[in-house]
Amino acid sequence: MALTCAASAAAQPVPITIGETHTLASKPLAQARVVNVYLPADYATSAKTYPVLYLIDGGLDQDFLHIAGTSALGALWARSQDVIVVGIATMDRRRELTGPTQDAALIKEFPTAGGSAAFRAFIRDEVMPMVAKSYRTSGETGVIGESLAGLFIVETYLNEPDLFDHYAAISPSLWWDDERLAKASAALLAKPTAKPHRLYLTIADEGREMQTGVDRLTAALGASSRSGQSWCYAPRPDLTHATIYHTVSPEALQYLFPTAVEQDPKSGFDLSCQSPKS
Repeated sequence: MALTCAASAAAQPVPITIGETHTLASKPLAQARVVNVYLPADYATSAKTYPVLYLIDGGLDQDFLHIAGTSALGALWARSQDVIVVGIATMDRRRELTGPTQDAALIKEFPTAGGSAAFRAFIRDEVMPMVAKSYRTSGETGVIGESLAGLFIVETYLNEPDLFDHYAAISPSLWWDDERLAKASAALLAKPTAKPHRLYLTIADEGREMQTGVDRLTAALGASSRSGQSWCYAPRPDLTHATIYHTVSPEALQYLFPTAVEQDPKSGFDLSCQSPKS
């Protein structure tokens, strides 16, 4: 009986900790918001500084676990750099990730839409200062997201490009508001930036409604003379909206945060950019 009790006591589970959660009282959003942080494996034992990858839709029930795992595996293979992953949870994605619209049908269907500027202010004025104060960061930043988060990322890249250093937009919902953002992309790309940026852009087999906006954006990128910009367009028509994010995120991190390691071609880590510009 004593042996049974000892075995039972020894078998008690131990919680697995993969990160930290911050709750911020946001002024732009007028509510408390959750930010999850994953630290590289050697963060506690080294004095190094690290780039920061901001993840839109970064809740524990969203994409935080997926992207934290992708970053850890990429670093293990020296495919991409060790990064601090900052998952910014969304609550009302239509409100937080879309720009304003005058389309009566969209307003009726999505009455809370159009608050992307406030969400961007939350990131710029509250999340990023908290991260810089709380963690050893190198000053290099990137952002990643899919679908409506991809739309928000393209909007930020075009309207406030210096907010992040690098951008990854996965199947961005550029159909929003009759492709208003994509149609304005050529004019927005004509504006100068203070620093160079990298943009990784991809889309699955999404149909013409999604594809047309991405085509407009890639055409504008190809014609742009914006100095210091590098971009990789890597369409994946073999994938769907449901399968693309997990498949391409390792390549996206490889493009955003490359390493100096020369990988064996047999590793399969070649980038699949269809229309690269460097």
